[in-house]
Amino acid sequence: AIEDTGMGAIVFSPLAQGLLTDKYLNGVPKDSRAASGAASFKEGFLDPSKLDKIRALDAIAQKRGQSLSQMAIAWTLRNPVITSALIGASKPSQVKENAAALQNLDFSDEELAAINEHAVDSGINIWAASSEAG
Repeated sequence: AIEDTGMGAIVFSPLAQGLLTDKYLNGVPKDSRAASGAASFKEGFLDPSKLDKIRALDAIAQKRGQSLSQMAIAWTLRNPVITSALIGASKPSQVKENAAALQNLDFSDEELAAINEHAVDSGINIWAASSEAG
């Protein structure tokens, strides 16, 4: 419908509550939302199976010469109907880091297949209930 009407879409939380950054690859930092018990970061977001998937995605990003967050944003922006992605940066360094995603927006078929193997629904959409209500 978006394409048919010539409109665009803005993606919310393309970094999956920070999971698609390097922040949690080696455990939970003391200054993170996960450690603070923030309501938007539900218990179980960082179980071993999710961390394995995130680490596999990070390996793909590293092969592309990108950080995990840059690859996640580039993956989001590869769809032509996506006009923007709300990254939720809290520091100027995060804005700079994530804006660098624009330097490599192209994906090979092999990269997309590898990403699709690991980027599966893992129950972290905290808005699922409200978006499916009706």
